[in-house]
Amino acid sequence: MAAPAEHWPLRHVLVLPTTGESVRTVREMTELVLVEWGIDCRHPSVDPALLIVSELVTNSVRHAAALSPTVTVTYAASADALAFAVHDRHPYQPALYGSLAGGPGSGLATVVELTMGLGGTAVLRGDTDGRGKSIWITLPL
Repeated sequence: MAAPAEHWPLRHVLVLPTTGESVRTVREMTELVLVEWGIDCRHPSVDPALLIVSELVTNSVRHAAALSPTVTVTYAASADALAFAVHDRHPYQPALYGSLAGGPGSGLATVVELTMGLGGTAVLRGDTDGRGKSIWITLPL
């Protein structure tokens, strides 16, 4: 996993309205992308990945919709890893780690816990203009 996920050989980008219906759509599209790429849906990282991407889109719907009419999900994969990013145009950048990530039951805390439990990484990247952010998740395959 030496190269950044943005440069991995398999990529797919999905742009959705920041509405509740998009949560189900992103979960379904994630499954389709994984199948298209030949990633076994029974792999131990797949079910957590579906939950993680759903939680991140849910957070964008709940917290960013007023300033971000769309949410963008970028998928990437290499031979040994799967990555995806959820991007919205709300300027707030939540803490991913530590006590600021939220208590038990918080969607973001669940995302980080699942990611770390699988040996993955979670990284928040702010837009250069300060008006949005992406949360990148990388999971081993």
